[in-house]
Amino acid sequence: MKAFREQIINLIYKVATGTKRIRMLLTPLVGSIFFCIVLLLIFTSFFLDRFWGLSGFISKPFNIALSLPLLIGGALLWLWCAGKFFKTKGTPVPINPPPKLVTDGPYAYSRNPMMTGLFMVMAGIGIFFGSITLTFIMMPLFVFMSILEFKYIEEPELKKRFGKEYTEYKEKTPIIIPRIRRN
Repeated sequence: MKAFREQIINLIYKVATGTKRIRMLLTPLVGSIFFCIVLLLIFTSFFLDRFWGLSGFISKPFNIALSLPLLIGGALLWLWCAGKFFKTKGTPVPINPPPKLVTDGPYAYSRNPMMTGLFMVMAGIGIFFGSITLTFIMMPLFVFMSILEFKYIEEPELKKRFGKEYTEYKEKTPIIIPRIRRN
């Protein structure tokens, strides 16, 4: 298993530091696959709710009042993060990342705020539609799996690419849940 993990890390590293042409060709493919996985989780949750006869756990207008801040806040956070990457000539897709380590903006508070934004959006969708499966099973499972992927695949690749700079950043910045610092 460790050898397979190392092969994945090395593949991502090779592509991320390789030719721009290959990165540009693979970025839409990898981004689309990730987007399809997220959509599959959402629609599978809705199917399972209907299949198991699970009715909404929250009524209107409370679903709207609880979901809108998550949906808007999560989308804005994701867009802010993506903007940071585009500004430094990279993309949110790990195989076509920015050439330098981004540690400002939302990345000053969390090592993966883009995923935090996505988690917020998924939770907002689950609450808005009253999906028990999405809100309480699929989304937490997706968060757990994402953290594992980040810790065991993305972080070792980032350390390989940025070395001591990433190690120091990692030591002072939490992985997902932002830490609001006092100055």
